[in-house]
Amino acid sequence: MRSIKNHLSLVIALLSILFSIQIFFIVDRAIDAYKDNLTNNYSVIAVSQNKLDNNVLLSINKNILSIEELSPDSVIKRLNSDMQKKNIELLKLSLPKFYKINLNSYPSPEQVNQLTSDLLKNSSITKVENFSQNHKTTYKLLLLFKNVVMIFALVVIVVTLLLIFKELKIWQYKHNERMNIMGLFGAALWLRSAVLFRLAVVDALIASFLALGIFLYFSSSPWVLEQLNTIGINIVIFDPINDFAIILGIALAISIFLASMIVIGHKEEV
Repeated sequence: MRSIKNHLSLVIALLSILFSIQIFFIVDRAIDAYKDNLTNNYSVIAVSQNKLDNNVLLSINKNILSIEELSPDSVIKRLNSDMQKKNIELLKLSLPKFYKINLNSYPSPEQVNQLTSDLLKNSSITKVENFSQNHKTTYKLLLLFKNVVMIFALVVIVVTLLLIFKELKIWQYKHNERMNIMGLFGAALWLRSAVLFRLAVVDALIASFLALGIFLYFSSSPWVLEQLNTIGINIVIFDPINDFAIILGIALAISIFLASMIVIGHKEEV
């Protein structure tokens, strides 16, 4: 019973670390997917008195994906639908050219400013509308949410590492006499500490496979999929191969590292 309790405390601590890391992965993927959606809906409008060559505009900035010249017909219809055909044609000739510029990724505020500056360097372009105020608000909200999740995950990880270290230290104290006796008989340090490392590795494996089961369940949960569909994103919640390899590696690395620190800091009793 006591052995199960020792294992359970370490497994839960490791599981909380793996859970925090995977949640951060999910949030990061969700934000990237949401940025892709925003990219499809975000564009910059350039106004020019002359017709511009699309190839020239594409070469202005590396973030430009495509150029679309906007038709003036919809604007004219809003102005006056009863205008004579001759006047409409004259108005079309006098109107400036409007170009919708689509980007290859959702830009940062600095990239938006750079794009605007690059476009205005073209003598034919008289005005650029980048909707900077709305863009900055959305970008800062995404960045804030990601940073909050990252800080929360780091706090959980640090606190849990301290708990795991303390638990392994307690376990070492319980077996201190056995380790000292083995030392008196000339047993190597790694041999005396083999049980401690075995405990760390076994608990890391248990925590990793528990995390695998939990996240596989969540990744196929109808409720979770429905929430993602509600906000219009489609992401990989848990990759059974890549994500599991990462959390397994992290769990083993943490357990072995903390066990090694305890063994290195162990002092023999005379």
